[in-house]
Amino acid sequence: MAIAVAVLVVVIAAVASALAAPGGHHTGSARGSVLPGGVPGTGPSAKPTRGTHRAAPPPGVTVGSDNGPSVPATIQHAAEAPGKAVNITIDDGPDPHWTPLILKVLRQHHVHATFCMIGPQAEAHPELVRQVVAEGHRLCDHTVHHDTAMDHKPVAYQKDEIMDALEMIKQASGGARVYYYRAPGGAFTPASRAFAAAHGMRPLGWNIDSKDFDRPGVSVILATVKHEIHNGPTVLFHDGGGNRSQTVTALGQSLTWLKQQGYAFSFPKVG
Repeated sequence: MAIAVAVLVVVIAAVASALAAPGGHHTGSARGSVLPGGVPGTGPSAKPTRGTHRAAPPPGVTVGSDNGPSVPATIQHAAEAPGKAVNITIDDGPDPHWTPLILKVLRQHHVHATFCMIGPQAEAHPELVRQVVAEGHRLCDHTVHHDTAMDHKPVAYQKDEIMDALEMIKQASGGARVYYYRAPGGAFTPASRAFAAAHGMRPLGWNIDSKDFDRPGVSVILATVKHEIHNGPTVLFHDGGGNRSQTVTALGQSLTWLKQQGYAFSFPKVG
């Protein structure tokens, strides 16, 4: 009888210990703050989302961590096409109003572009991400929170910003390759470039900032493209972050002018 009681006490103690052990319950980390216009914020509440529970991908779609072979970690500007060619790049979307209008302009001019997407924006609008891919454009990782000061943040934070966005964009796209990584505001670091490149994303810079984000007027945006085209082939426009009506008009006029000057349209080199 004494032995039985002793055994019972040991069993009860073991069960109680297991129930009290840490790690028995998991809670996901918080989603980052969102500023007006749908652009993710970078304040104290803007926490990385890696490891949080996300919606399952559609049936038959497998989203894995493989995003292609590693690529060079140097910042790319050059075009894949030989000769006189430019790369049109579109940042900060997708946006449910402006991205379809940008896509319409590109379609009308038979031009393909690279869309540098913010992770939560892609996650919120998977139909737009898939339309971008279906129309022959390429995807680029533009981080989770668009933190232009991320080059002053810990390496672990930079990795989370890149990998969380990659996960969101790939899932939203149905598993399409994400070819490039563009740091917000050009805030690249050697560590972030190496990490992106190891996951198949070529760091992507730009040669011509059209200044469309500041909405200086269609004529000013077009003049900037004309005056700076000698800087190199990669041109920066935006489809997110606010009213992009000037961008829609200026992009069409820029594409017309570039064609008149004999430019072809390409993607940035990956390898």
